[in-house]
Amino acid sequence: MKILLLNQAFVSPDEPGHTRHFEMAQFLRARGHELVIVASDLNYQTGQRTVERRGLFAEQVIDGVRILRAYIFPALHRSYFWRIISFFSFMFSSVWTALTVKDADIIMGTTPPIFQAVSAWVVALIRRKPFLLEVRDLWPEFGVSMGVLKNPIVIALARWLENFLYARATHILVNSPAYKEYMLGKGVPENKVTYIPYGTDVDMFNPDVDGSSIRAKLELENKFVVLYAGALGQANDIDTILRAAERLKPHDKICFVLFGDGKERTRLESESRRKNLSNVIFAGVCPKKEMPLVIASSDVCLAILQDIPMFRTTYPNKVFDYMAAARATVLVIDGVVRDVIESSDGGVFIQPGDDEQLAETIRDLANAPQRVKQMGLNARAYLVKHLDRRDKLDETLTLLKSLTTKEH
Repeated sequence: MKILLLNQAFVSPDEPGHTRHFEMAQFLRARGHELVIVASDLNYQTGQRTVERRGLFAEQVIDGVRILRAYIFPALHRSYFWRIISFFSFMFSSVWTALTVKDADIIMGTTPPIFQAVSAWVVALIRRKPFLLEVRDLWPEFGVSMGVLKNPIVIALARWLENFLYARATHILVNSPAYKEYMLGKGVPENKVTYIPYGTDVDMFNPDVDGSSIRAKLELENKFVVLYAGALGQANDIDTILRAAERLKPHDKICFVLFGDGKERTRLESESRRKNLSNVIFAGVCPKKEMPLVIASSDVCLAILQDIPMFRTTYPNKVFDYMAAARATVLVIDGVVRDVIESSDGGVFIQPGDDEQLAETIRDLANAPQRVKQMGLNARAYLVKHLDRRDKLDETLTLLKSLTTKEH
């Protein structure tokens, strides 16, 4: 079985970001199947080129995984208008690139951004193959909730496009239980939607990884390290972290370390300097393959989003990585992921936007090492039982096989 995936934001192990689709490709390859990936030639966090391309696309093979890097207009970190132009450029280049792959059994599109899912539908239509739509975030509802999408005509068109794709998809795969409920509320038949959480690699992220080299590099010996790993964008509410860090200035043992990049990074670094936050380190980006070391260097890990109702539906991937590494999560996100942390007793919940509570909680955790360690162990045990990525990929493979069976 060959699956063709169109994913503008695909990440290889040598890039910063989430490598779920690369791991999926390796999993399928080990079982005699192939996942061919059409990706953009920019990394979505850094906005930097990932490959030297001559012509419409460049082909890579990484550990047996075939990746076709198609052109995208380099404007991911500019205004929303230019980001849309960037998305449209990949929408067209990805179709032509994908059509060079002639023997796929399933065409898989992923969203956001939603335009690449349209490309996948077009390819599936031309090739007369099943179209699997993977929904990783609820676009355009997230954009509307954040105030990024304001024009009522644009919002109406975006919602029409969303419903169009739900109707045209052969099947829909979601990674959060709340996404399935959302779709059922929009009239999508229940038997058309499958919920499979991503989980994480319990072997890659484990308590035996030694993060002392990262601590030494960043001069964090004898510090209580609060780690944030991920995008530095509008949705991520890093300003609340900076306000909490300002409150914790007198506690020189506590240090916030932020690994990641995004369109807000320059402004956030300026704000940190303005506040004279010597307890905040912007550590830059690192490849996904180095993230186990990064997480192992921390005492607790931080996951945070803006206080927006739609964000209560999401399962941030970073939380599962933290749990697998046996690190307690300081969770500044309400909703379905809060249920996971509280069910596992693997961390503490902070009301989104509340920098005072965040600072007080971190100060208390810094003085309770045994509690912190136990929460980390609880988190790891829960994740191994419920969210081992190998189990979830087995479920995904079963779904893929069922789609090819229906076709015949």
